[in-house]
Amino acid sequence: MSITGLEVFDSTMHQTNAWLKSLMGKIGTGDRHRAYVALRVTLHALRDRLPPEVAVHLAAQLPMLVRGFYYEDWRMAGTPTREIRKVVSVLPRELRELWPAEARG
Repeated sequence: MSITGLEVFDSTMHQTNAWLKSLMGKIGTGDRHRAYVALRVTLHALRDRLPPEVAVHLAAQLPMLVRGFYYEDWRMAGTPTREIRKVVSVLPRELRELWPAEARG
C-alpha cells in the first residue's frame, strides 16, 4: 500500500524509517526524534569537514529524504573546516586514501 501515492516518495520514506529504526537500536532509544537529531547532527558534522566534491558524492548515496536534511543550511564556500585534516589523519590508511590529497595534508 502506498503512503504518498508516489513510489519515489514511498521508497525514501521506507529507507529513512529503516535508517532511523537501526539508529534507535544502536543508540539505545525508542525516541525517533532523538534518532533523527543524532543522524542529522552527525551528517552535518561530517559534511562540514569534507571537501565540497566529496560531500556531494556522499550525498548522492543517501536516501532522498536524508539527502534533504544533509544539505540543510550548508554553505559550500565555508567547507571544509580546518578539522578535516585532523579527522583524516587518524583514519586507517585505506580510508585516508579515499580523501583528496589536499584534505590529507
